[in-house]
Amino acid sequence: MNILKHIGVWVLAFIITIGAAIYQRTTGPTYPKKINLQFSNSNYNFKLIRTQEIEDTCFLDVDVKGDNIKGSIFFKRLGVNEAWTEKTLEPRTVHEKAFFGEGKEKTVLSAVLPEQPEAGKIQYFLQLEKNGEIQFIEKEHPVVIRFKGAVPWYILAPHIFFMFSAMLLSTVTAIYFFTKDYDKVRNFGMRTFGALFLGGMILGPIVQKYAFSEFWTGIPWGWDLTDNKTLIAFTAWVVAVLVNRKENKKPILFLIATIVLYLVYSIPHSAFGSEFNYETGKVIQGMIFLF
Repeated sequence: MNILKHIGVWVLAFIITIGAAIYQRTTGPTYPKKINLQFSNSNYNFKLIRTQEIEDTCFLDVDVKGDNIKGSIFFKRLGVNEAWTEKTLEPRTVHEKAFFGEGKEKTVLSAVLPEQPEAGKIQYFLQLEKNGEIQFIEKEHPVVIRFKGAVPWYILAPHIFFMFSAMLLSTVTAIYFFTKDYDKVRNFGMRTFGALFLGGMILGPIVQKYAFSEFWTGIPWGWDLTDNKTLIAFTAWVVAVLVNRKENKKPILFLIATIVLYLVYSIPHSAFGSEFNYETGKVIQGMIFLF
């Protein structure tokens, strides 16, 4: 029966963690913007990019299947008082994503956007034309692309692994609290602390350094929300570990730390993230763009 109980704890924790991870993966201002467009008696579904590595050419692809549509992109640097630049969208052949191989070829409308410094941002909207009908895409709320440096896989992979492990282990900790198995609460609470320390406080700043040339832009040097929410979660776990380091004095603190961790994770990833200030040449806290 105990084995079945422990298996049930891990299965439930894994399901909850996967759900939270999917939420993180599909929200936030850096993931592609989904567009559902009804235009000239046809429906179009495509995505617009919102993040770009500076080492790669920034192709802005509009997947309208070459359906006799012409278009332009209007863009300018975010936070800079300058006029919109218009650029014509031209046909480009790309390969559809596939599990194996390159996938089938297809034609999209595309334009190349100018490379920006690390944490630099460009805002843009589209104008499409078909059969004399004109349609603007996101003109009222321009899409924002943030540029970043490439993070080596040997840094990014363990960062993601330890952060996911922290979520999973904290969930296990919380479930064991409700089963009143306080020895396991303390055991897995300590493991959660270790995973969060490695993933968030050691590897996190290294990822930040590769991406935006800054190790830390949270308190006390700035208000970067990604850094600060990691700091808040880590502080909650520090308190729980210190109080219970020798014995289970207050195991409820591990539950509270888990709740804090999930609350900060519920904030979309990269909201109020790093932003390059074109006037000062420094990386500062950015604005939030969730629409």
